[in-house]
Amino acid sequence: MHILIVEDNPLVASGLKSGLELHGFTCDVAATQAQAGNHLAASHFDACVLDLGLPDGNGLDLLRTWRGRGKDLPVLILTARSSLEDKVAGFQTGTDDYLTKPFDLQELALRLQALLRRAAGRASDVLTLGDCQVNTATCEAWRDGQAIELSRREWALLTALLQARGRILSPAQLHDSLYGFDLDVGSNTVNVHVHHLRKKLGNDTIETVRGLGFRLGARYCAHAA
Repeated sequence: MHILIVEDNPLVASGLKSGLELHGFTCDVAATQAQAGNHLAASHFDACVLDLGLPDGNGLDLLRTWRGRGKDLPVLILTARSSLEDKVAGFQTGTDDYLTKPFDLQELALRLQALLRRAAGRASDVLTLGDCQVNTATCEAWRDGQAIELSRREWALLTALLQARGRILSPAQLHDSLYGFDLDVGSNTVNVHVHHLRKKLGNDTIETVRGLGFRLGARYCAHAA
C-alpha cells in the first residue's frame, strides 16, 4: 500500500516513513503542499497522512483543494492540534480520520488499514483467494491451511492488486507501490515479484495483460471487493 506522508519536520517524517514501512506500507514524503501535489500527479497513492502546519500553507487548504477537485484519496490528519474545533474543521473539510500528536505508531498503522479497507468496500481484513487466505492487517497468508511467508515487497504487490479490485496496473504503477520514489531498481523487479507470488499463491492469482500490466485474477476480484 502506497502512502503519501505530508510532513515538513524531517525527523517526524523520517520516523513515520521508517515505522510505517515496518508495518508493510510503502511511503513517500512531501514537505510542502507543492511537493504533495507533484507526488500525486506523478504516482498513485492509496492514502495520505497529512500534517496541518506546512511551510506554504495550512494542510486544510490542501485538503479542501483536493476535495473540491473530486479527489477521493483517503486522508488521515496527523497533527498536534487537538481541540474539538480543530477536529470539527478537519472532518468538515473532508478528512477521513484525525489523530493527534503524540501518537502510537501501531495505532496509526491500524487506522490506515481501516481506511484502506473501507475504501475498498470490505468489512473484513481476511480475504479468500481460491485455496488461499490473506489477512491484510497482520500480513499473514495461508494456503490449504499452511502458513505462507511473503516478503515485504510481495505483500506490497499483493495489496496493490487487491486495492485495484480488477483494474490493470502498469509495471510503473506497481513499481511505485513496491518501492516509492526513493529506490532506483532494475526494470525487471516487478516481474520477479509477480513470479514469486504466483509460485506461493497459485498461477491464476495474478493475470498478465499483454502490453498493459497486471491485475488480480478474474475469479478473485469479487472477494477483493
